[in-house]
Amino acid sequence: MNKKISVMFILPDLETGGAERIVTTIANHLSRDRFEPKILLLRKQGGYLDFLNKDIEIIDLNIERIRNSLKPILSQIYRRKPDIVFSGFGEVNAYLSLFIKLFPRIKFIARETNVVSEHVTRKEIKFFYNFYNNYQQIIAQSDDMMNDLVHNFNIKKHKITKINNPVDFDFINEKLLISTKPESFQYNYKNVVAIGNLSARKGFDNLLKVFSRLKNEKIILHILGDGRDRELLNQMKDFLGLKKVVFHGRQENPYQFLKFADLFILSSRYEGFPNVLLEAGACGTYSLANNCRGGINEIIQDRINGEISDIENHEDFSQKIMQILHGSYDADSIKNSIKSRFSKEIILDRYEKILLELMKK
Repeated sequence: MNKKISVMFILPDLETGGAERIVTTIANHLSRDRFEPKILLLRKQGGYLDFLNKDIEIIDLNIERIRNSLKPILSQIYRRKPDIVFSGFGEVNAYLSLFIKLFPRIKFIARETNVVSEHVTRKEIKFFYNFYNNYQQIIAQSDDMMNDLVHNFNIKKHKITKINNPVDFDFINEKLLISTKPESFQYNYKNVVAIGNLSARKGFDNLLKVFSRLKNEKIILHILGDGRDRELLNQMKDFLGLKKVVFHGRQENPYQFLKFADLFILSSRYEGFPNVLLEAGACGTYSLANNCRGGINEIIQDRINGEISDIENHEDFSQKIMQILHGSYDADSIKNSIKSRFSKEIILDRYEKILLELMKK
């Protein structure tokens, strides 16, 4: 029996975000005959700790800020000498790239989490992308992300592999079984749901402007999530006189809202590869997404699981909402559209294959 391949995943923490969930899912899924996964966290905290298999070692650096973490990360890599270091978070990826050459026997792989040129504005971080070609392998989640790295950061194309995000249908279906209709969903109203961090990139300001054109319709907009713009968005809601917009804050079970929604809306200005769009589809809910960069066009199959429209054109977007709410869509076709392309099994096998190939390089 060959020695197992040790893989060290690096993340800031296991809070419930996209990158954290993907890395948790990959680590859990890797074949234990071939791999020995460990997770290095800057802080051992977050909701996904509960979902991590017990046989995965957690290395806790107990550090608050990413920029203070570089030395401790490097010394852990030096001490433990894993076969593969898998960095799963944009900022850590950038800092690490500079030091890869110190470890010639270790393979480094980075999973990029955003369309970098839109997301990374700080010059000092952009600087590190000059060293991104040091990675043996970079994983992009969407074509937009891949093209951005090649054209704007001169990353060699052969180093980049596109792997979309997986959807965990087992997990979602378990949640759907215990989901009852939210009390805030009114019976003779259409209920529209949007989910995301209340920050500028998610475009909820545009969504409120769109809904200011739908005041006289029997539609309630439910926004799930929290964030720094909460106050601002609430003021905007009052200013626009939007009585039928409800901010629910973060929800333990967002699938409950998706399951019973008449429509899901993604209003983001840009994305990496929006998990929430996949999850809406996995709940059988039709989606309307803003035409932004970040893999939207790879997820939405027009008129099957959703549509794409330009949210900056508030009038058109509001008309589109009305059109969709008057139509009817088949929940099973929506689910199958997602399952056939993004199910956990398909995607995780691709990750496993990449790690095995990396060892041959």
